[in-house]
Amino acid sequence: MALEADGSEAAFTALRLTMVECQIRTFAVTDRAVIAQFLAVPREKFVPAAVRDLAYSDTALKIADDHAGEPERRLLPPLILARLIQAAEIKPGDRVLDVAPGTGYSTAILAGLAQSVTALESDPGLQAAAKANLAAADLGAIAVFGGPLREGVASAAPFDIIFVNGAVEDHLDTLFAQLSDGGRLLTLSRVENSVDRLACRATAFEKNSGEISTRPLFDASAPLLPDFRKDPAFIF
Repeated sequence: MALEADGSEAAFTALRLTMVECQIRTFAVTDRAVIAQFLAVPREKFVPAAVRDLAYSDTALKIADDHAGEPERRLLPPLILARLIQAAEIKPGDRVLDVAPGTGYSTAILAGLAQSVTALESDPGLQAAAKANLAAADLGAIAVFGGPLREGVASAAPFDIIFVNGAVEDHLDTLFAQLSDGGRLLTLSRVENSVDRLACRATAFEKNSGEISTRPLFDASAPLLPDFRKDPAFIF
């Protein structure tokens, strides 16, 4: 569903409500605090100007072109983002690591649910955009770091919640190490050998006494984040 705006603030506000009512609520998102955040944060301020009129569509909006053979970056569709955040069961006192936030939209949503949010972005252009967008939104306790996504932010760990905005295949061990006991990591796990290379399963990982358990949530699709691509297997 492509919801287009005429560019006015009133139009964007109306489309934000439509997004929540017709996309997010209908995808089994019922948490009032999560819904309130999606109503409060203006998504149009976190997307490139070229796609601003499509800010409230249910598609994965492109926020950066492909580069050096790596796939383009996209924001998760709002309904997938909302349901993943709901599954995180974030409490007001939680410390959150938001991995690959792109332009900062997911970070802005998470900031209204948690005590603090640390954002980690590997793309320098997106990191700069996230910093500017979040500073303009004046959301409080947010720190934006740059660096390899799989390395996390050890200086700010441990985290109660780690949220990964995209598909992963492997290399989550360092992030798991930065989870507090009882902490949760939410992401989209790539489905191996699927016909559709975008096929994923939203997954919640939980850490208890150093052990990681896995809980599948729902089927989805998302581009793979290169930092979490599985290493090529050696073939004899």
